[in-house]
Amino acid sequence: MNSTLIKNITIIGAANGEVIENTSIAIENGKIKGLGNDLSKNSSNYSQIIDGEDGFLMPGFVDAHVHLLANGFQNEDYMNDPLSYYFYKGLNAAKLTLEAGVTTVRDCGLVDYGFKLAASKKLFTSPKLQISVMPLSITGGHFDITLKSGHDMIVKYPGFPHPICNGVEGVIAKTREVARAGADFIKVMATGGTTSANDKTDDIQFNIKELKAIVDEANRLDRKVATHCHGYGGLELSIKANVHSIEHGTSIDKKNAKLMVEKNIFLVPTFSVMKDQEIAAKNKTLAENKIEGTLKLVKMHKENMEIAYNQGVIMAMGTDSGVQEHGNNLSELSYFVKMGMSPLEAIVTGTLNSAKCLFLENKIGSIELGKSADLVFTKKNPLDDISILKNKNNILMIFQDGGIVKNKYID
Repeated sequence: MNSTLIKNITIIGAANGEVIENTSIAIENGKIKGLGNDLSKNSSNYSQIIDGEDGFLMPGFVDAHVHLLANGFQNEDYMNDPLSYYFYKGLNAAKLTLEAGVTTVRDCGLVDYGFKLAASKKLFTSPKLQISVMPLSITGGHFDITLKSGHDMIVKYPGFPHPICNGVEGVIAKTREVARAGADFIKVMATGGTTSANDKTDDIQFNIKELKAIVDEANRLDRKVATHCHGYGGLELSIKANVHSIEHGTSIDKKNAKLMVEKNIFLVPTFSVMKDQEIAAKNKTLAENKIEGTLKLVKMHKENMEIAYNQGVIMAMGTDSGVQEHGNNLSELSYFVKMGMSPLEAIVTGTLNSAKCLFLENKIGSIELGKSADLVFTKKNPLDDISILKNKNNILMIFQDGGIVKNKYID
């Protein structure tokens, strides 16, 4: 029997986000077996005992929006790098993400079934994965990376779908193709993006008939839809189509926030990447024709996320890592607090709420009996200062299914 006792800890994120002080947790065969002070009375019950010395234990964090196989979406990389190197960089991104305290991710484009399969078999260090394989994009849309030269920058290899689809029949076929390729959910580009080759952020992409067709077909295949939305029109159509989550949500207003609450649609704000894009615009490392619009977009995003939060829209944590550097995922929590959340609410958003977004709340997201022992340990109190979680050096131990995958605490 493989059993571990962690004693003398404060648990942040038990059932319903509860905080339990001066307690212990028992782990057995990868699951949370027990909670409470009395667990430490009989040390012979455990193969390993860890004294937390008044440290803090949280559920493993869930990042609902990453791109593990992207590194800034640089076209030169896709032109120059061998395909094998592209995947090896993904292994490093997965390791950096896990070591930041993120034990589960939802990859919103590029990770394929083989990568997920290898991760699940522990062939490399990685968060647990839900994948979309390839986002759906219209011709000339946010994931159409065909340059004016005619060169298509999308990575190509056997079994990996191409993103482009148009018309009701076309989007239904592409949804089926992506699902066949192993997608757990369907990612859709409903508006343009800040880094797009061929569009603007407020451009509407798929029309309402196409979006509804995607959602209906995804539901038939027992999958949900997440839409990339900056502009107002695409966001409004996504809500009408009853998508499961909206990524970025930059143009959300009070009316649409109320509709999202009514329909239980998640919002994944991705503050981190918006800040990254703001820095790029100010440093003029974005394309010249994108700078002014990006700065306006960032300001709008900040204001509108506060509107969404105050209207009660349920939020999940997502960073869009891959557009920005990997491994800084928990910086997102500080933006939630700046928006108005308490540190505890931010932690619950990054754990239980995000697990709910992935339909995994019965397995992960809180420290409760029977759930997977995906845990993060720190000696500093994040309820006093949420920003301590930004620094990976403050994350001293990480458990995944009860196994220690990062250890800077015990010998």
